[in-house]
Amino acid sequence: MEKKRFAVLMCAEESEYMKKAYGGYFEVFMRMLAEEGETWDVYKVLRGEFPQDHDLLLYQGYVITGSCRDAHGNDKWIHDLLTLLRNLDSINKKILGICFGHQILGRALGGKVIPSPTGWDIGVRTITFSPSLPFALSSLDLPSRLPIIECHRDEVRELPVKAEVIAYSDKTGIEMFTYGDHIMGIQGHPEYSKDILLHLIDRLIQRDYIIDAIAVEARERINAMWEPDTEAWKRLCVTFLKGPLT
Repeated sequence: MEKKRFAVLMCAEESEYMKKAYGGYFEVFMRMLAEEGETWDVYKVLRGEFPQDHDLLLYQGYVITGSCRDAHGNDKWIHDLLTLLRNLDSINKKILGICFGHQILGRALGGKVIPSPTGWDIGVRTITFSPSLPFALSSLDLPSRLPIIECHRDEVRELPVKAEVIAYSDKTGIEMFTYGDHIMGIQGHPEYSKDILLHLIDRLIQRDYIIDAIAVEARERINAMWEPDTEAWKRLCVTFLKGPLT
């Protein structure tokens, strides 16, 4: 039997800490999503590495990572990624977008992404699932509310036509959405631990993306919170990405 193949579209820049502590972001996603007997490839799209058109059908599904870049930006790689995502949608490929990936999917499909009017969301936030979850996800018997790590300044403000909100929070109206039965976006980071988030805060300060006061407040909140239920998020992501099209 042919092995199932998946591709990670890497939109993040690797830090030395992430490489040493976790083996890099790709390995973080592997620990959450990969199962025995599968083949996983990574394309560093931030550096202009994209799958060729004739290879798109090789993969059962695609995962788009987070990024420090803006999903509403106009860099060449972002426009190339938008084109790729529209092509994948046209052939009905499974796509899971995380944070920046969630936002760039919203943009690619016709929605609107903007800087959040309420500013940064950094920490652990509880999201509420819609009663109208797709059957494959509702069958997981998840709680109606679930904490997730967040680290974003932008948000999907307007949904693409035909997309449905499946989770929201008191800060962000579109925490998760689905588009048909093959695309799902998650604004938070199901793959992160609190340690990864604390490291990311340090990087945001170094790049002048946030001021010290925001970082201090975020660290205090994070240190006082429990780790999110990563197993629940793993089940949700794996079920969506690897389940059959309905």
